[in-house]
Amino acid sequence: MVTIIPFKALRPGAQHAKQVASKPYDVLSSREAKIEAQGNPNSFLHITKSEIDLPETLSPYALEVYEKAKENLVAFISREILFLENKPCYYIYQLVMPPVGNGKEHTQTGLVCCSSLKDYDKGLIKKHEHTRPDKELDRITHIKITGAQTGNVFLAYKNIDDIDVIINEWKTERNPVYDFVADDKIRHSIWIINDGDIISNITSIFKNKVPCTYIADGHHRAASAAKAREYFDSRSSGYFLTTLFPSNQLQILDYNRIIKDMNGLKPRDLVKLIGEKFIVEKKDQPVSPSEIHMFGMYLQHQWYQLAVKENTFNNDPIGVLDITILQNNILEPLLGIADQRTDKRIDFVGGIRGLAELEKRVDNGDAVAFSLYPVSIGQLFDIADSGEVMPPKSTWFEPKLRDGLLTHLINS
Repeated sequence: MVTIIPFKALRPGAQHAKQVASKPYDVLSSREAKIEAQGNPNSFLHITKSEIDLPETLSPYALEVYEKAKENLVAFISREILFLENKPCYYIYQLVMPPVGNGKEHTQTGLVCCSSLKDYDKGLIKKHEHTRPDKELDRITHIKITGAQTGNVFLAYKNIDDIDVIINEWKTERNPVYDFVADDKIRHSIWIINDGDIISNITSIFKNKVPCTYIADGHHRAASAAKAREYFDSRSSGYFLTTLFPSNQLQILDYNRIIKDMNGLKPRDLVKLIGEKFIVEKKDQPVSPSEIHMFGMYLQHQWYQLAVKENTFNNDPIGVLDITILQNNILEPLLGIADQRTDKRIDFVGGIRGLAELEKRVDNGDAVAFSLYPVSIGQLFDIADSGEVMPPKSTWFEPKLRDGLLTHLINS
C-alpha cells in the first residue's frame, strides 16, 4: 500500500495565479519558453527554464542557469508573488479541457500531495519508461540548487470510490482558491483541503486501499527527486511532489513519429516494402487511426492508411503495442531507427498538436510521418505491472498540470 502526506505548498496569491502558472518545463524548448514568458515577469518559466533570462550563447545546462533559477525563486518570494502555506495540506486540482477534434470536453480531478520515495524504491510507484541520465542530471541539479521540487509528477491509481466521494464533496461545498482559463483554453481550478480529520482520512485510505500508483507523466522528475534526496537532511526530502488521478478520468492522446530522412530509400520503394507487412491504401484526408493496429503515414504530400496484416507481431504486452509494431516492421528494418531513445533522426509529436503539425514538418523538409492510435490506460497498467517498459514516447497525457501553482520546498 502507498504512503502519501500533505505538505506546505509554495504558491501564488490568487491575483497572480494565472500569470505564474506555466507549462511543464519539458514540453517547451528554450526558445518557446522565452516567447511564452515574454512580457510576463511572474511566469514560473523564469524558475523552471531560467536560461530565458540569460544570454542565448550559454548552455541551458550551465551552472549559471541553475543559480539564476534559485535567484528568481527567491525574488518571487521576496516580491510576494509566492508565499508558503502555514500548515501541511492536501490540494484538489481539477482540469477541464475543451474538445480536441471530434472529441468531447474532458474533466479530470486529482489530489496534489507528496508521495514516498521509499515507495518509489520498492516499486510501489510503478514505471513504464526508461529515463535518460542527461535529463535526470538536469533536474537533479535544479533541485539541489533551488531546494525545491518545481515539477509535478503525474501519477495514476485504480480509482477508489471512497476517495472520489471525499473529493467531490469538498469541491461541492467550497470555493476554489484558483479558478482560471489559461491561454490554451484549459480551465484550472484548485481547492485546499486543510481540515485535519479529512487529511487523516485521505492518508489512511491510500495506506489501506491503494496498493500501488503508476507514473503517467514525469519519469525523469521522479527519478531526479529520488537521486537528489541525498543532498538534503530534512524529512521532506524523502517525499516528492505528485498529483494522483483516478484511472477512470484519464485521457491519453496519440504520440506520433517523424523521421528526418529516408535511409537511402526512394518513397515508392518505402511504400512497396511496407506493403509486405501492412495493407496500404492512399487516402485523400489526414489519417487519424480509429483503432489499434492501424496507422497513418504522410509521405510526399500524400496520406496513406496502413493496416497491420495478421501474424506480423507478437501478442505479448509489449509486442502488441502499435509503437512496437511500427518499430519492428518499419522504423528499424526499413528506416534504420534501431533505438528511438538515442537516434537523432526521429522526432516525436504529441497528439495535442494535431495532424497538421505532421504535414507541416514533412512539407518543410522532414521525410515521413506516422500517426498512431493512442495507448490505453489498461495497456499502461499491464506493462507496468509486468515490470516491462514501453518504447520511448509512447503516451501523451492531456491536459497537463501547470508548474508554479503548487511547489514543494524541500526544507519547509
